[in-house]
Amino acid sequence: QLQLVESGGGLVQPGGSLRLSCAASGSIWPKYALGWFRQAPGKEREGVSCIHKRDGSTWYADSVKGRFTISRDDAKNMVHLQMNNLKPEDTAVYYCAAESVPFTAQEMCDNKYLEVWGQGILVTVSS
Repeated sequence: QLQLVESGGGLVQPGGSLRLSCAASGSIWPKYALGWFRQAPGKEREGVSCIHKRDGSTWYADSVKGRFTISRDDAKNMVHLQMNNLKPEDTAVYYCAAESVPFTAQEMCDNKYLEVWGQGILVTVSS
């Protein structure tokens, strides 16, 4: 069973940047699509950004377009989320996920019932 471990979270001021990383315990290409989700206090988990298992196509939530960038490093079995111009509303627990069903990137981000989840990492944007 694949395991995912997130890193890189923490406290950042509004307008700042963070880079989240997710390390997989096994090979992710070409089997798994990867994605980032978040859950803010009192809200449902939502898809932030996902990347297709083979062609590298991506999808972003409207709220993060132009600010966040997802990338995958299949050689190192990792996926990253570069977050720039962070806002207080980006405060949430961020989760990495992997899925072997051949969803599109958007389908994966729209789906809360995915195959593998990380434990989550807290990102707090505050002055």
